Amino acid sequence: MDLKRVHYILDNKEKSDIFYNERPVWIQGVNQHVAKVGFIDNFEEKDVYIEDLYEKNLYN
Repeated sequence: MDLKRVHYILDNKEKSDIFYNERPVWIQGVNQHVAKVGFIDNFEEKDVYIEDLYEKNLYN
């Protein structure tokens, strides 16, 4: 994922399915090339590189 897409997701209300290491996450914030994410399947939070985030869609 790139920084432009992360900002688009954060600025809009539409739901996006974001993943990190096959686990669903939500993006809580971004600072340069690092995003703070929360994992949907538990209460864990982690700082990850933006390029390690990805979206799943019907074509993947």
